[in-house]
Parts: sequence; C-alpha cells; structure tokens
Amino acid sequence: MTAPRPPSPRADDALLDDELTQLEAFLEDHREGIAALVDGLTEDEVRRKLVPSLTTVLGLVKHAAYGERTWFQVSLEGRTPAEVGLPEEMDDSFRLDEDDTIASVVADFRAACEESRAVAAGHGLDDVVAHNWRDPLSFRWMLLHLNREHARHLGHGDILREQLLAGRF
Repeated sequence: MTAPRPPSPRADDALLDDELTQLEAFLEDHREGIAALVDGLTEDEVRRKLVPSLTTVLGLVKHAAYGERTWFQVSLEGRTPAEVGLPEEMDDSFRLDEDDTIASVVADFRAACEESRAVAAGHGLDDVVAHNWRDPLSFRWMLLHLNREHARHLGHGDILREQLLAGRF
C-alpha cells in the first residue's frame, strides 16, 4: 500500500495549484468542516432531531465516514461494504448507536478520512473507478461527487447547528 499523502493545503492556499491538489484541498476543507460541526455542542444537542428525517449533527458526521469508506475503500479500492463495516442500507449510516459519542464518531470519521487518503495516494484524475454501480467513472468525477456530497451535508449540519445554538438563548 502506498503511504498516504499528507492532507492537501486549504482551498484558499491552492489557488494556482494543479487540479488534483485543488480538488483534494476543497475536500480537506469539507472534511474539517464536518468534523467541526460538533464543536461546542453537548452530547444531547448533537443527537437532537430537528427535522423529520434521520438527520442529526452527529448522524451527519457518522454518515460522512460512511461516504468516505463507500467511495474510497469500496468504489476505488474494490473492497466489499461488509469488509469495511458498512451498513447494508445507506439510511442506517445516519443512525446513532447508544455507545456513539462525539469523540468516538469524530475519531471514526477522521480515521475514515485517513484511510481515504491512503487509498487515493498515487491515483490520477483520469484513473478509472471500477467498483461503483455507476462504473466506469473517473477519479476526477469521484472527487467532484464527494466534494458535492460533503458540502451538501456540511450545509445541513450548519443549519442544524445554528438552530441548536439559537435554542440556548
């Protein structure tokens, strides 16, 4: 296995870098934002349901780890969902177990991101991702898609976080 690339620079520091570095920099920004969604919130707050769906702040972080593993370990590396411990249904990736805590879920998300960096090392933008139901698709498309998904969920988390913080006053 190739050694993981260090995290890319932040997006604003990659203005003139190559396309791969820029895509990875945006992804790193989204990853850091997702991990930070829980900052300053209590265990009760991060579990609070404010919308009819399964979406909670901590559930979003847990789901983001699922997304990382689905795209890098399953779609890119070719492992099975069962091998990497993924639930059979995507909705279950939002469900919190009793023993899920802020620390455990964030640590798992960070571990998933580190695993993703290791799997991605050495791949070029035009490499084929051959283990996704959409295949074939390019590594470029995969990075764009994951950036879109992480950004979308980060936005959801920002709104939930804003509601939780507003409820304190």
